[in-house]
Order: sequence, then C-alpha cells, then structure tokens
Amino acid sequence: MIEVTRGSSPLVLGLPHTGTDVPEGIRAGLNETGRALADTDWHIHDLYAGLVEEVTTVRTPVHRYVIDVNRDPAGVSLYPGQNTTTLVPLTDFDGRPIWTAGAEPDKAEIARRRDAYHAPYHAALAAELERVRAQHGFAILYDCHSIRGEIPFLFDGPLPDFNVGTNMGTTCDPEIEALTLAHCEAAEGYTAILNGRFKGGWTTRHYGRPSEGLHAIQMELAQRCYCLEQAPWTYDIARADRLRAHLSRILTDLKNWRPT
Repeated sequence: MIEVTRGSSPLVLGLPHTGTDVPEGIRAGLNETGRALADTDWHIHDLYAGLVEEVTTVRTPVHRYVIDVNRDPAGVSLYPGQNTTTLVPLTDFDGRPIWTAGAEPDKAEIARRRDAYHAPYHAALAAELERVRAQHGFAILYDCHSIRGEIPFLFDGPLPDFNVGTNMGTTCDPEIEALTLAHCEAAEGYTAILNGRFKGGWTTRHYGRPSEGLHAIQMELAQRCYCLEQAPWTYDIARADRLRAHLSRILTDLKNWRPT
C-alpha cells in the first residue's frame, strides 16, 4: 500500500497528502462535499518528481479524509485554540461537514483506520529514515505539502507562496532552516515565511530530533504557484516548471548538506 522509492542520499521526501484513494466502504459515508476530496495536496508528487537524483520518497495513496497521517495518532491538536482538521477530519478546510449524518467515524472506526493506514505509513517512513541515518550518520526529512492560498476558516488573508515549518527552529539544524529559507526568499516573484501559520505538522515535529541526527522540515506551498486552486485542480505546466526550478535548488542543497 505504501509507495516507497529508495535513494542513496541523506534526503527523504514525505508525501502524506497527495493520495486520492478512498476505500468504497468509507466513501459511502462521505457526503457530496467529502467526495470532492477538495483538500488533497494536488499534484505534489508530480511537482517534486525527478527534481534531484538519489532521494528517497515515502507516499501513501490513501486520502486524508480516510485518516490524516500528518496528525498525532493520539488525536492531540497541532494548533490548540485555532481552527484545524482532526486525525480523521469531520469537516473540510472551509469548516463544512464531509460525512453524511450518522456516518461520522466513531472511536472504534478511528482506531481501525489508525492501524490500517496511519501506522503503516509511519512504519515505512521511520524505516527509511533509519536506513538513511545508518548509512550517513544523519537523515533529512523534507515533508511535502500544498494548500489553497486563501482559506478564511484556517487563516486570515492570503498565504505566502513558500511556508517553511520547523516548529520554531526545533526540528532541524539551523543551517538546514537557513538554506531553505534563503532559497525561498531569493525566488523572484514569490513570497515566503518561516514558521507562520504552518509550523510543521505532526510528522515534522515527531521525527525532527536534530540531537539524534534526524532533521525534519516542512514545506507548505500555495497551490496557486502551480495549479488551479479549484476543481478540476488543473496542473499548470508553465507555473509548475518555474516553481520546480526553485524547489530543485532547495533539494539539491539539502541533499548535499552535511553536519559540521
């Protein structure tokens, strides 16, 4: 189920939200809003494909409405006091219910999905990070995300194009944070922020342990930079290629980075 491609470099790309697979028994409980799967990180696996050689990728094909693998499996909120979606979302990013009345998953169903879909993704991701760390003495997890640039339910105003998250500098070496942000800020025609609305999800916070040689950083891209931000979410090749040039520079530097 979990899609893994192995590379020999220290860099591992996490792809938790690009999948659109929904098991039929679960899909039957989604309402029209839910079945639209609007909150997918559309085309992100294509956007990053082939940017640098010898990187490892770990991707789940299962949609985040089934279970969100970038949420704490215990259900603890990433952003207490702020609107966000849960381990198994009950609403979309606009705050609208995604399940038909009475079909909302209960605790037992959430636990079943956690075992069936959340745990295997993180088992695969943890295994690859350990493999890479054993080979190089350290590993860098770059968690790949995207989102619509304007979602009043989640944040005020337009989102910057590049949103770099390191949980306030705690999940990676300062040099990794600095080189990533420098590329974003130097990208002409784009905007960037460090630890703004998105400070890194559960994946970044869970695996980012620099003192143990495990570095993690999240990149949340505004979807306007590479695709249509509404259905049918068309991939814009010209915009995507322009963005890919900047992403390639970031990933190349991360792949070549070594601790001092």
